[in-house]
Amino acid sequence: MPLQGLFGDYQTGSFYDEMFAAPDQPRPHYAKIFEKLASMMPAQFEERRQHADLAFLLQGITFTVYSDGRGTERLFPFDLIPRIIPKSEWQRIESGLAQRVMALNLFLQDVYGKQRIFADRKIPRSLVYSCKHFLREVIGIEVPRGIHTHICGIDLIRDSKTGEYCVLEDNVRTPSGISYVLENRLVMMRTFPDAFQAHEVLPVNHYPAELSRILRSLSPRGGDDAQIVLLTPGIYNSAYFEHSFLAQQMGIELVEGRDLIVDGGIVYMKTIRGLQRVDVIYRRVDDDFLDSLTFRPDSVLGVPGLMGAYRAGNVALANAVGNGVADDKAIYAYVPAFIRYYLGEDPILRSVDTYLCSKKDDLNYVLSHLPELVVKAVGESGGYGMLMGPTADRERLEEFGRRIKADPRNYIAQPVLPLSRVPSYDPALGTIAGRHVDLRPYCLYDGEKVTIVPGGLTRVALQQGSLVVNSSQGGGSKDTWVLFGED
Repeated sequence: MPLQGLFGDYQTGSFYDEMFAAPDQPRPHYAKIFEKLASMMPAQFEERRQHADLAFLLQGITFTVYSDGRGTERLFPFDLIPRIIPKSEWQRIESGLAQRVMALNLFLQDVYGKQRIFADRKIPRSLVYSCKHFLREVIGIEVPRGIHTHICGIDLIRDSKTGEYCVLEDNVRTPSGISYVLENRLVMMRTFPDAFQAHEVLPVNHYPAELSRILRSLSPRGGDDAQIVLLTPGIYNSAYFEHSFLAQQMGIELVEGRDLIVDGGIVYMKTIRGLQRVDVIYRRVDDDFLDSLTFRPDSVLGVPGLMGAYRAGNVALANAVGNGVADDKAIYAYVPAFIRYYLGEDPILRSVDTYLCSKKDDLNYVLSHLPELVVKAVGESGGYGMLMGPTADRERLEEFGRRIKADPRNYIAQPVLPLSRVPSYDPALGTIAGRHVDLRPYCLYDGEKVTIVPGGLTRVALQQGSLVVNSSQGGGSKDTWVLFGED
């Protein structure tokens, strides 16, 4: 099938191309959408792209970039060419994610409980205790139903050398982005309704109902009358759209810290009819800001006394407090060991090779190979605190070398992985070109089973040659289709 129309100048290149097995040869699960897109003229596609952008604008689907110094809201970039995953591939991803979520939950139970993993020398106690997100204040707290990882966003990449999916990062604090998954699907169905008729795409719209069910099950008072609220830092937070969206979808109250009060170890919401008891808080406020009596005394985002109510078992928090220790990029290197230790299984999904700068031999290797590596600060997210060695100039390499020497525990390094690419529309060129992608599936854990939204958020590096997909660094997103019954 010859390339035509929008694909006239498309180059598959040396990276794993998700759509094409070889030049001019779309993979079987992409054949129908390729035929649809290839038959369109650039002007037709551009018109649909503008309609999609307008839909996002009217819905208020924005995010905030803090690094530009202005903190201004921007339209979330959306690419209309979907990323498609056949069912056979998805089943392996799904099994690997469920395994990982359960192992991370058991690790968090353990390090805030009996700490067997230290006694059995599977991870250094010093590494965990030196993590800035490890909170001694919550040691011994028994969380409802033993669940720490209610909501997880696990970042995956596809290695161009092997075609294998690998885990890049774990996000078990307050992972964001699910609202874009749900809205991307709605916009895509309106923009290309005929494409959905030609494919059996697994739905994603059950997420709010499943999350609501899990939150309700955490209520210390039980029953269907549990009062659930979503705690947001407020309108200036980068993910505020998502907070309001999820609260509306689940039919729960969206509150800020000033809307809640703790009295006698019970959390109440202020209403025009007086105080109303709160049973479950889906919190999107970071640990440090949750309670000014326990953590940062200058915080006005949280609720004074909240941790006392939490410790007493009078309110449930999702996700649990202290989960950040499992997000630490140095702890990430030990997750395969967690899976073997807690579950007695081999990891289904591979982790990326990781050098811990806190180890002398790893530190020496990293310092002597900086131009070849990706260096990350262990507690940062959103693409901040990162060095892309191959594209960094000499001054930046030297600066990072000094940072690493000054605080080795704060840095890890990984090889530069050749991320797979998906055809993406470049409005400046009016054509389609390959752009690097990752994938963030969203996992919900109820203490017995892990429910995973089919697909998740495909993040795309819209800049040519860029490997950084974060929206805060100029990335965008795609709708991700998992096909039912197709290989």
